[in-house]
Amino acid sequence: MIAGIVTDLTDWLDRVSSHWWFLVIIVVIAFLDSVIPVVPSETCVIIGGVAASQGTQSLLIVIATAAFGAFLGDNTAFLLGVRASDRFHRRAERRPRFATKMDWAHQQISSRGGLLLITARFIPGGRTALTLSCGITRQRQAWFIRWVIVATVIWASYVALLGRIGGEAFKDDHTKAFMFAFGLAIGTNIIIEVTRHVLKRRRTAVAAG
Repeated sequence: MIAGIVTDLTDWLDRVSSHWWFLVIIVVIAFLDSVIPVVPSETCVIIGGVAASQGTQSLLIVIATAAFGAFLGDNTAFLLGVRASDRFHRRAERRPRFATKMDWAHQQISSRGGLLLITARFIPGGRTALTLSCGITRQRQAWFIRWVIVATVIWASYVALLGRIGGEAFKDDHTKAFMFAFGLAIGTNIIIEVTRHVLKRRRTAVAAG
């Protein structure tokens, strides 16, 4: 049933992708997907990229609207995390093990949260969990906004270009496009983590020397 709904929604988005108000749909879906990770924002932006390949939409405007909607959604999730942070910190005061997990999450986000925000943006559910966690652990909002701008622009550019370059190849196989994007995100994350680990070992060796 759910698969049928998604298919019907995808077909409808495909039919209306040449209209100017399709850009408004991209903003809304990208926003909702950042807060409720069940909305197919990648599919919507890929369709926008396909429309750009056919000359019915502007690729730059598709990227801008997708990034704008995702930016608003990520900041909304962050603020929801901020509002829930008191509850989490009160629980941490009562449970030492939970406090340890909170401290670990805060440390991880503080040390490499920027790169995590970029890679998590390509992982449905992962981006929502991370943006909420940034709010819950009370990260600086100015820091969060700077990295989210970078993350959303990279995400929107990649997904829209995937549709633009793939054109008809991805028009009827959005699952293939999504899996390709997901695989790239995982691969990028692995490269970043390996690089970070190597650099950390080098810094440790230099400090010891």
